Formats: sequence, C-alpha cells, structure tokens
Amino acid sequence: MRNRALHIIGWPALAAALIALPYGLSFSQQEVLVFLTINVLLVASYRLLTLTGEWSLGHVVIMGVGAYASALYTKELGIYVPISMILGACTAALVAMLLSFPLFRMKGFYFLIGSFAAGEIIRLLWKRFRDPFGGPKGIKKIDPMPDFDIGIYSFDFFEPISYYYLALVVVGICLWIMWRIERSPVGLTFHAVHWQDKLAEAAGVNVRAYRTLAFVIASGFAGLSGALLAHYIGTVNPNSFDIEMMVFVLTWAIVGGTATFYGPIIGAIVLTILNEVVLREMGFEQMRPLIYGLLLICSVLFLPKGLESVVQKVLARRNGSGAAAAGEEQA
Repeated sequence: MRNRALHIIGWPALAAALIALPYGLSFSQQEVLVFLTINVLLVASYRLLTLTGEWSLGHVVIMGVGAYASALYTKELGIYVPISMILGACTAALVAMLLSFPLFRMKGFYFLIGSFAAGEIIRLLWKRFRDPFGGPKGIKKIDPMPDFDIGIYSFDFFEPISYYYLALVVVGICLWIMWRIERSPVGLTFHAVHWQDKLAEAAGVNVRAYRTLAFVIASGFAGLSGALLAHYIGTVNPNSFDIEMMVFVLTWAIVGGTATFYGPIIGAIVLTILNEVVLREMGFEQMRPLIYGLLLICSVLFLPKGLESVVQKVLARRNGSGAAAAGEEQA
C-alpha cells in the first residue's frame, strides 16, 4: 500500500519537477539540459542493444545516420520536420538492418570491432561525398522545428526551454516504449539470448534474428535522438559522431550500470552534471576524456555494478526499515 502511494505521488511530482526545471537555470544550462535529454534517449537505446549481450562501437554513428537522414529529407525533399524525424529514425533502423547481415556473423569482441569498422566506413562516406552529405563540413542551415501555439503557451523552438519540452515529451514516450519492450515476451527473449544463448537456440529461438531485432530497434531510437539533435543545433558533421563521443556513451552506460533500465540514465545525468558543473567551472573541460577514463577504471574496480547498485542498496534499506516498522506496529 505504501509503495503504491509513493508511485501515485511520485510520478506527478517528477513530471512537475521536470517541467519547472529549466526555469531555475541560465541560458547555457538550459541548452545543456536539452542535450542531456537527447543523450538520455541515446544511452537508453544503447542499453536495449546490450540486452542481447552485444556491445557496439558504432551506435553513435547510427545516431548520426538519423541526423543526416532527417536533415536531408527536409533540405532536399522539403518534408515537414516532424515527419522527417520519424523517417530519419526509420532510415537508421534500415541501415542497422543492412549492417546486421555481416555483423551478426560475429560475436563478442569481433562484433565490437566489426561495429567500429562499419561506423568508420559510414563516417568516411560522409566526409568523402560533398553531395549530398556536405563533406567534412557537414550539412548546415538545417530546417528547425516549426513553431506552434497551443493557446496557453507559444513554442518557439529556437529557445532551449521550448525545445526541451519537445525533447522531454519525445524521449518520455520512447523510454516508455523501450520499457514495455523489455518487459514483453520479446524483451525476456533478449535476456535469454544474452545469458543462455545455446539453451535458447535449443528451445527453438532464432538467436540471430532476435539479436538483429534488438539492434534494429535500438538503432531506430538512436536515429531519432540524432534527428532531435540535428534540428536543434541546425548543423551536422562527421566529427560530431566520432569514437570520442562513443566512448562517452560507453562510460555513461558502464558507470551507471546496465542491469536495470534506469542505470545508464543515471550515469548520463551524473556525468553530464560532473562535466558541466564541476569540470567546466574549474576550467578542466579539455581534460574530460582523461577524467572519464579514470572514472571508468574506478567504476570497474570499485563499483562494478555501477551507480544503479547504490540506488538498489538505498531502496533495499528503505524497504527493510519499512517492513520492520510494519512488523512492530502489528506486534
């Protein structure tokens, strides 16, 4: 009864806090909040891929596929921006489907290296062809999300607060879909493929098909995060989706932990706050790769289950103290 009451009160309180959050921040911090919201979708989609036991080094490039595709759909074909975002996500999923044929002939370390090679090939194509990808400079002057008015609030998507609300709604819906997928029979099969692939195959599960499915779904959500980014900053280029950015995503996932749905999200939030509030204020932003590397090593050594394990311990203590209090009342 107590947990149910907390859920009833907690979710509206969280929603109210997220809505009010940007008004307590400066303009630059509001922009960071937009990027953080988009990165939450990126890292959550990456965890969906890891459910089958495969870790990719090309996930950020797939994000870039969604960004480039959505930008080209609007600039070259004149497609309405919200539709182009969806088409960008579908394009990223389609590219992932094509890549799955060679990549899923490999497993483990070989899949990791293969995904990195595939991602670098895509980035080199973006750099090589000025038409239509813009070459090394990328695509500029991407059409923004069109403004609209709902009566009580006018959304000007050049402003970070308005775009934050858009990203918050889109990311919230996507997180709910991914959460439902994980708890569906398909999601349970993903877990089975990860932990007992031989047993699952013996039971009639097409292991390669389910790994491909996880890869395609995760890539679709990553592509949508790229489309959200492209139509906010107004430009995309190959360097925005390089291996350095991929290392940051890996660090968010590992430091946060991948055993729970919320683990990578916690990692992204905590490390973003560390970077923007601590490192930038202290003038150490250029040392971010070094500090992230040290955090990654320390996490593996001293907190192997990630920050999510700290949350689980706190919740376990709270539930234990609540059960003890209930027992005393009954006595």
